[in-house]
Amino acid sequence: MTTQSKAIAASVPATAGITLAFITGLALLMASGYAQTTALHDAAHDGRHAMAFPCH
Repeated sequence: MTTQSKAIAASVPATAGITLAFITGLALLMASGYAQTTALHDAAHDGRHAMAFPCH
């Protein structure tokens, strides 16, 4: 009886994609939080309430 084992390694493109998505999300969050334009800030604020995410 023989058994075979294979190692599963995370590929570099997958890791890069996850990192890029995280940085993009963080940038969007910061941009909407510190936006000087009232309309942009209010839109993000309403979006947080629509997702039942407490923001204040």
